[in-house]
Amino acid sequence: MQSNSSTQVLVTGATGFIANHIVLQLLEAGYKVRGTARSKNSERSLRSILSTHTKKLDNFELVEANLNQDEGWEPATADCKFVIHVASPFPTKPPKNENEVIIPARDGTLRVLKAAAKQGVKRVVMTSSTAAIIYGNDRNQIFDETNWANINSPNIGAYQKSKVLAEKAAWEFSKSEFAQGMQLTVINPGLVFGPVLSKDCGSSGELIRKFMTNQIPALPNMGWACVDVRDVAAAHIAAMIEPKAAGERFICATEHASMRDIAMILKQQFGPKYKIPTWGVPNFLVRFFALFDQEAKITLNDLGVRQDLDNSKIKRVLNWEARSLQEMVTSMGQSLIDQGIV
Repeated sequence: MQSNSSTQVLVTGATGFIANHIVLQLLEAGYKVRGTARSKNSERSLRSILSTHTKKLDNFELVEANLNQDEGWEPATADCKFVIHVASPFPTKPPKNENEVIIPARDGTLRVLKAAAKQGVKRVVMTSSTAAIIYGNDRNQIFDETNWANINSPNIGAYQKSKVLAEKAAWEFSKSEFAQGMQLTVINPGLVFGPVLSKDCGSSGELIRKFMTNQIPALPNMGWACVDVRDVAAAHIAAMIEPKAAGERFICATEHASMRDIAMILKQQFGPKYKIPTWGVPNFLVRFFALFDQEAKITLNDLGVRQDLDNSKIKRVLNWEARSLQEMVTSMGQSLIDQGIV
């Protein structure tokens, strides 16, 4: 991977799971990295997390910027050649009003892009999601980058809508005169596993935690296209510097994995100390429990369907290679033990 010690990169939402790994890989590759967070109060804990994995923290700084406010984004993007925009709201339960998620995701993205264009940034790499590709569509197909989620479908949630609308707003901006020639590339990760670096383990880490602490008594018939966080970070950096990536979106995920597939890996690696469930639960029972459990309700759109994706483009254009499901699940489980989360 090429690097340049004088090249400044901004990473938004630097305290998050994916962003932590992007920051680390950038620092290790020799870049100067500026991260954003909603509050500077998180700087000490973030530096502590990063310091256990890199000795190059002299090249890192954290600044304050909020997706809901204009202030802070122009100084954050100043002197940056590249921006990697990761920050986006992620609800753990369905919001009372979908705009609570949609507006900060869409408008926050536009704030970042406008500031970046004004400051002469060469390229923005945006973190979207396979959610912006799959949901609200007939799942009996293989999806690729030409597909978009159907926001008018009843089978789509607020988070999935927010990813669609934020990404479409970004593409629209990139084609406008306001972009001033700034390039846009989008990465669309699946469900992200892999090692967590702090006690903030994200939604996928929470799933594995529940498996390992016996909070999932039986397995619903659902699954996802999965990916390792380290491979997601590598994809962002490759998309940042690959000339052919400009103006492209990339599915960043491997094959569909069921909850049973994930559970069997955890059982193999961490049983019998951790009692991992491997028996299934009927769909009607999952729907019944979702009437009373907001966290369960948010997963209903994945019940009984698959996520089959074509990732040939990212392999071809970015020379991307993915870790196995076994590696990404095992490393996440072990990191939850190491962090004292389970």
